[in-house]
Amino acid sequence: MTEKDYEKFREGLAGIYGFYDKEINMFVLDIWWNALKPFDTPAIIQAFNRHVINTESGKWLPKPADIIRMLRGSTQDSALMAWAKVDKALRHKGTYVDVVFDDPLIHRVLHDMGGWIALGQKNEDEWPFVAREFENRYRGFRERSELPDYPPVLTGIANAHNASKGLKLQPYVMIGNEEECERVINGGTVKPLIGFKQAGESAGDLKLAFSSNRDDKKKA
Repeated sequence: MTEKDYEKFREGLAGIYGFYDKEINMFVLDIWWNALKPFDTPAIIQAFNRHVINTESGKWLPKPADIIRMLRGSTQDSALMAWAKVDKALRHKGTYVDVVFDDPLIHRVLHDMGGWIALGQKNEDEWPFVAREFENRYRGFRERSELPDYPPVLTGIANAHNASKGLKLQPYVMIGNEEECERVINGGTVKPLIGFKQAGESAGDLKLAFSSNRDDKKKA
């Protein structure tokens, strides 16, 4: 959540407390806000709804830990579903073609793992470890409610070759909901996702630091 969600969050939490015939004060509200701020508003609402209708836990007013437990469970579910989509796309379409998923986080995670082509170079023995790495990275972004920069299209073998030769690019394949895929394309960026900067005026200081560090090692 962001600061603009605060008022809606406050009203919603007051409603939950009222449901349990309780009143909320600013101290408790701040605890709730700081605890749940890293998560998405829709996921928080869903977690509260799940708590309220639970025949056991729903009898009592939830604590932040109860809702966070549900939220982390939901991010795990999302990661598993995202990986299932990736796995199916790879097995049915392969890495020869460009692909666009209907989830931008899939694009960023696969980019950070080396890209669509690199994924297809993994063997079956490596696959469980690849799946675990994907799920952990995906969950990390979801738990932080983070949508980082991502490539609009995941490049396959054919267009990687065509681009290098100046040839016409082949059309990409959409994976999942087409409207969401279009949003992913429009929201992506072609700029490098990790920036590099040439050392300029600080080069002398950097050299001095390395020299000083080397002298310290000699003395040791």
